[in-house]
Amino acid sequence: MAGFAAMFTAGDVAAVGQDERNQRVQPLPAMLADRTASLRIDGALDDDAWRAAPVFDAFHQFLPADGKPAPANLRTTVQLLIDDGALVFGIRAWDDAPERMRGTLTRRDKVSLDQDFIGVWLDPTGHGRAAQFVRVNIAGVFSDGIYRADLDESDLGPDFPIDAAVKRLADGYTMEIRWPLSNLRFPYADGKTWRVMIERSVPHADGLLLTSTPLKNGSLSHIALLQDVGGMGDTVAAVRDRSFVELKPELTMRSNRDRDETGRQRGDRASVGLEINARPRADWVFNATVNPDFSQVEIDEPTSSGASRIALSLPEKRGFFLESSDVLGLPLSAFYSRTVADPEWGLRATWRDAGADATAMSLRDQEGGVVLRGGAYETAEYAQTRRTLASMVRTRWHGEHTVMGAFVSQRGYGDAGSNEVAGFDGQWRGDGQQALWLLMHSQTSAGFVEEPVARSARVATRHGGYALGKFTSISDAWWNEFQLEAITPGFVNDNGFVPQAGVLKTDINLNRRLGGRTLALGGAELELYEFEAHLGVHEIRTLSDNRLDQQANQVVERKLQPGIWFRAGRQTNLWANLGFDQQRGRRLGPLHDVPAVHFGFESSPLSWMTKFNAEVTLGRQLDVDADRVGSGGNAIVDLGLRLPLPGTRGWSIETDFRLNRAWVQGTLGRPAFVDNGWRALGMLHFTAADSLRLLAQTTSAARRDDGVSGLDPWADRQMHRSLLYRHLWRHGRSMSVGFSRDRTRDPDTTNKSLTVKVQWEV
Repeated sequence: MAGFAAMFTAGDVAAVGQDERNQRVQPLPAMLADRTASLRIDGALDDDAWRAAPVFDAFHQFLPADGKPAPANLRTTVQLLIDDGALVFGIRAWDDAPERMRGTLTRRDKVSLDQDFIGVWLDPTGHGRAAQFVRVNIAGVFSDGIYRADLDESDLGPDFPIDAAVKRLADGYTMEIRWPLSNLRFPYADGKTWRVMIERSVPHADGLLLTSTPLKNGSLSHIALLQDVGGMGDTVAAVRDRSFVELKPELTMRSNRDRDETGRQRGDRASVGLEINARPRADWVFNATVNPDFSQVEIDEPTSSGASRIALSLPEKRGFFLESSDVLGLPLSAFYSRTVADPEWGLRATWRDAGADATAMSLRDQEGGVVLRGGAYETAEYAQTRRTLASMVRTRWHGEHTVMGAFVSQRGYGDAGSNEVAGFDGQWRGDGQQALWLLMHSQTSAGFVEEPVARSARVATRHGGYALGKFTSISDAWWNEFQLEAITPGFVNDNGFVPQAGVLKTDINLNRRLGGRTLALGGAELELYEFEAHLGVHEIRTLSDNRLDQQANQVVERKLQPGIWFRAGRQTNLWANLGFDQQRGRRLGPLHDVPAVHFGFESSPLSWMTKFNAEVTLGRQLDVDADRVGSGGNAIVDLGLRLPLPGTRGWSIETDFRLNRAWVQGTLGRPAFVDNGWRALGMLHFTAADSLRLLAQTTSAARRDDGVSGLDPWADRQMHRSLLYRHLWRHGRSMSVGFSRDRTRDPDTTNKSLTVKVQWEV
């Protein structure tokens, strides 16, 4: 599936070089606004400054097919003003079918291609390796975050203090977006020209996405072709010495009612936390947090790993860790914030120069978390019974086509030992090619013992190593990737995410691009904008481990998967693979054949059905605990609905449903192992600042007699129900009131919690 995730943005690459294409891109002209004149952010574009600002209108089609100019009936213009401390974008979007435009109230960071929106992608460093972005739909809702070009991934965690307003018109809409310069990260001096890209989504036009640069499907990243911001003049020099300090106190009051086998308990608690963000000048940012409340406002979606014992990584949701995530980013998660359970305090500093950048972080974490240690066949979990100190330093050096980086990391357990990791990495980019590499070494004297009680303990120091190399090559006819990853048995990174160790992993993805197709389906025709044939080869082998008497070259997993992928209108993607796969469940177990069919589908088929995604595996499945194979599968289905409420002042209902099921049949006519989960989320949006959320989620797993292994039956069930009201006064100032009820079976435990949380910004 990893190959197909990347293929969703893969396509043609122009035969000319990247530098030549950059020279063809028209700059986006900017004009310095008169500081004596007020500039209202109301979406109207009727201030005097807009009349004199230069207009840019050279938009191009990117999705569903690139290489064409924007349709005349969907003309889009952009103007850029620089006022006292901000970039202000003015957009005029024409539409000859305005009644078909889509834009209802939704959650922040849920603005997607099923809605009419304007997107702004900004790269203040000019390197083209990362960008800050915001998408604003025509209801005034934001999605924002940081995009990393090396992995072609977006992090939606950061929330920027952007102001925006939209005005609907009889022939389209106008929009104003104000982005404070204080929230953009750029070098103090000698930096490259700032670069930008504007995009416009028009879902009723067959999922059309327009961009202000002639970006090609299949470029190495979504920001492979940006345009210079022209006419900024001395703006950077004028604002680079401006400093700011943000104080963000928060007050959390929580009342708990618990019931378990020991009886009933109750507790009431109030806590005050503080987050400090300071920028003395453009190239330095300092962050600090004291006693933060890191409880998740929204729990993680249920995700089944089936019968696997390998841990899955989860996305970050806590703001303190998101500053400079582009600097910290590595192909392997060298710092995984979920290793931090309940910090007492945290400090962070980030520096950016024209040719280098760096970040340093240190946190004091209280006991109570979970420590993951990877093995060849499973991820071991240990209770963190001590206060720890988590620290790391990361730096990078930028060249025209290369980046070199280094970092050191430590997790200190006091007199119970420590874990230190050091490494360096690099990246090279050429025309349609990219290479990544990463080397790390660890030494660990912190271990865990079970007797007389489970606890952290100092052990004999063990050393380990990690190496990764990845090469990507794309052309008019091919999109190919090769990756080799080696993790020795002794490698440990308690600040990062290492779910497996003692293994050698090989991944090869070959994708033959076959161009567009038109399929005749009865009396109708289906236009495929992209069609590709795929071959994926994946193998994991063990490395020798004398401590476990583990032999080298034992196949843990092997996959050979030919398949197809295509993209059609309405954001529709479909892929299917035949899996000629093998898998081993344990060190001394046999290598099982687990052939299966893998297929997936995603679409935004209707204006009110914004998402219909499914990912399914059917065939022979390995029951790891029983070390046997049976018929089974794994299925995940996501359905999203969004409906305006007639007769209200813009109210809307948003719902998300998620179902997942993994199962392996036994020999007695029923599943021997099942892992199920469902989640229903409903949102009632009154305004862009007020919402009521109802969340219901249940996960369960069970083992029954399979007629062969003799394993004891068991069942586990967890339920969550919550209701949350949230009001946002403005960025950084909010109030929420929530009630939640959690229940687990075996053992039977219930928790009820009422929480009131107030956050504000000084």
